[in-house]
Amino acid sequence: MAQYLLSVMEPTGGTPDPDLLRQVVQDVEALDRTMHDEGVWVFAGGLHSPSTATVLRAQDGQVVVTDGPFAEGKEHLGGFSVIDVDDLDAALEWGRRLAVATTLPIEVRPFRS
Repeated sequence: MAQYLLSVMEPTGGTPDPDLLRQVVQDVEALDRTMHDEGVWVFAGGLHSPSTATVLRAQDGQVVVTDGPFAEGKEHLGGFSVIDVDDLDAALEWGRRLAVATTLPIEVRPFRS
């Protein structure tokens, strides 16, 4: 078994239509239950907006603290799931299912062993 990170990439700015958001929440909760039931779910979480981030950088022997995201962009990491599956093909299948549930791009990346 190998662990994979399924990263949910959300658009920056704007608020989704409340009806769409309700459906997405229902679909993601259903998929999370399926992941639990099938024994692949390890951990998942949603993140607050990038504006709540604090970045720490080591610089000249000091740590510089900056408010805001590390990088500004059209998309940001909005949430994630960690799964434990047999191989990349299985991880991609769960990623596909998460993309359908969230209606958002999903990045699938293996953990180093």
